[in-house]
Formats: sequence, structure tokens, C-alpha cells
Amino acid sequence: MNILGLESLTAYWSKPELTINILIFINVLGALILGLIIGYERSYHGRAAGMRTYGLVCMASAALTVIAGYPGYWYGGLSVISSVGPDPTRIIQGIVTGIGFLGAGVIMKEGFNISGLSTSASIWTSAAIGVMMGVGFYSAAISLALLSVICMMWVSSLENWLPSHKALALTLQFKKEYIPQENVLRAKIIRCGYEISSESVSIALKEGQMEWRFVVIALSKNSGIPLEEFGRELVQLEGLENFVMSHARN
Repeated sequence: MNILGLESLTAYWSKPELTINILIFINVLGALILGLIIGYERSYHGRAAGMRTYGLVCMASAALTVIAGYPGYWYGGLSVISSVGPDPTRIIQGIVTGIGFLGAGVIMKEGFNISGLSTSASIWTSAAIGVMMGVGFYSAAISLALLSVICMMWVSSLENWLPSHKALALTLQFKKEYIPQENVLRAKIIRCGYEISSESVSIALKEGQMEWRFVVIALSKNSGIPLEEFGRELVQLEGLENFVMSHARN
């Protein structure tokens, strides 16, 4: 058969081929809509990965999965591949691995703060939704998308309601040649309703100045004083020259 002949070229536009293309398009479109729904939540909260990222991830995952189900229609239905067809599980494995690298790229660590974990997990979930759409589990994919949005929007409120211990990241820089006393520092912080996490303490010497970095954890849900009041208490600490304080997010 001449692959450039009229018969070969029209095979790509035959009725069965067009029917399969429409079915694939419906799957891809549905995945795009679900991805946009999840992405809107991230975009609404000011995250870098928004509707476009989630829509593309979900849509591409669905496209790669759905075409594995119709190997007989590849290349216009010409017999240029094995009749057995590809293994869909290998395609899914490749999607999961690739999205893992994409998700890792949005995780950022700065000091004791780690951001992007929820975004990374939701991108991975978006890929799973695309895969489910691709294999035809439409209602399950819609349910997973709705559950993902609910988790990202309202579980944080549940976390705030449940008993917890808030944490703050502190960097204290002392005056030159001043040596801070750990017991004095711990007593000061306990009076503010916090305690130092011993596993987080790091001490450095920079140009003759001692610099302490650590995380403090509230003794109970309501014990820690507000951030601005804590700052005023730190200003009164003997020998302190500069400090940086922020919420320890992860």
C-alpha cells in the first residue's frame, strides 16, 4: 500500500477514525474542565500554579491514557504496530513519574519554612483525575475533583478548629562578643507561651556575632502570645541586636 496514496490519506478521516477522535476529544475536554476547577482554587489563593497549569496537566494525562485504549485506530488504522497494543499501566506509570518531577519544582524551602507541598500534591491529584477520565471512570473523576477542592478549601479551617500548637521560626542575632545564655533565652520564651524545639536549634558565628536559629512551639492552642507582642518582648532581650520572626509553615 502506498502510504502517500489517496486511500491511505483518507483513512485518517474515515467515519470510524472521526468517531474515535470525537470520543477522545470529549474525554480531554472533561479532564480540562475538572483541572480548571481545581486550578481556580489555587489561583484564588494566589498560588503560582493556577488554572492553566492544572488544566494542562489534567488534560494531557487524560489524552495520554485514552489513546492507549484504541491502538487499532492509530496511524489511520494502518497495520504498522502490533495488534496487541500498548500496556496502559506503563503509560500511567510514566505520567505519575513525570508529574512527580513537576510537583517537586513547586516546593520551596526557605529557612524553617516549606511552601508548595499542598500545590505539589494537588498537581499530582490533577494528573490522577486526568488518568481516570482517560480510562472512562467519569463519575469517579468528578468525585475526586470535588473532593480535592473541598480538601484544599475547607480542611485548613478544620485544622484551625482542632487542637494544635502553632510554631514560629526565629533568627536572633546578638551584639558582637556577647554570648547569650540558653537558660535565660528559654525562660523568656516560656513566659511568652512558647518553648524552644531543641531539635531545631542551630548556632552560627558571623563576623564576631552569635546567631541563633530555632523553632518555638506554643505550649497549647491558646497559650502563645500574638506575633507583634512577641516581637516587643524580644526587643527587651539583653544583648539582642537583630531578629527575624515568621510563622513556621510546612
